[in-house]
Amino acid sequence: MAKILEDISRTFNEFLLLSGQTTKEHIPSNVSLRVPLQRFKKGAEEQALCLNTPFVSAAMQAVSGEELAIALARKGGCAFIFCSQSIESQVEMVRKVKVHKAGFVTSDSNLSPEATLQDAIYLRQSTGHSTIAITEGGKPHTKLLGILTSKDFWEFKDDLSRPVKEFFTPLERLVFAKEGVSLQEATELLWENKKECLPIVDQNGNLSSLVFRRDYFDHKSNPDELTDDRKSLFVGAALNTFDYQERAKALVEAGVDCLCFDSSDGYSDWQKEAVQFLRKEYGNDIIIGGGNVIGADGFRFLVEEAGVDFVKIGIGG
Repeated sequence: MAKILEDISRTFNEFLLLSGQTTKEHIPSNVSLRVPLQRFKKGAEEQALCLNTPFVSAAMQAVSGEELAIALARKGGCAFIFCSQSIESQVEMVRKVKVHKAGFVTSDSNLSPEATLQDAIYLRQSTGHSTIAITEGGKPHTKLLGILTSKDFWEFKDDLSRPVKEFFTPLERLVFAKEGVSLQEATELLWENKKECLPIVDQNGNLSSLVFRRDYFDHKSNPDELTDDRKSLFVGAALNTFDYQERAKALVEAGVDCLCFDSSDGYSDWQKEAVQFLRKEYGNDIIIGGGNVIGADGFRFLVEEAGVDFVKIGIGG
């Protein structure tokens, strides 16, 4: 049976914000839009993970793909990649956001010395990256032998069946750094040697990561960008209450920073059970949100009983 509310209802148009005196201190550079994305103890706001810009995007197919996720994170907000797709395609979207930029980048473009130039072209087309690490076995985190870029061969003239070992720049001719170098030190090496890419190797000569000059410029152009500890862009992903166990596992392995259940009715035992499963599985290592709800009872249910870090408010028509 419908419940009739006897209280007076209000619309937004019935409210006005009273203005106050604008002093010389009230300038844009003194205004912070940072807002916590997760619950925090009173007086401990700075300990919570904060958005630098108070904007998140809806977990809808027509809204939150990897392009918006990248754009929003660069401006300090967070997008939630939609879950109305296969686990594999959602994971791929998350990965694209995480590898868009970083401080220390794990190479996803690797070939063995015996691979051909045609293999290099195929790899470049599939990843969008023109810097390819040449390693033992063509795998990441194995012995680094050198670097191949699009400047090392002429795609329209060279025989593409020839092996990359005839073209790549060997390690002894590269500027590289040892694992443990700071991001600031790595950036300075790039500038001092006028290089675009700096390989980082461990004590055994295995490839650890790559540092790119372009990421430095990207960061300077977007001072409010929201990033993780590795300077990769921050990204969230949506879950449903059906395949959340498998989906969450794959998303966490892909590096997702935040998970949120996407439901037209978040005030349910199914969502409570799903949230508690994730909390038991991942503890506080990942931020977990719930929703959607529209009332105080639903909010308290998700926060106090389910244990979410944040709640999505509002249910569409």
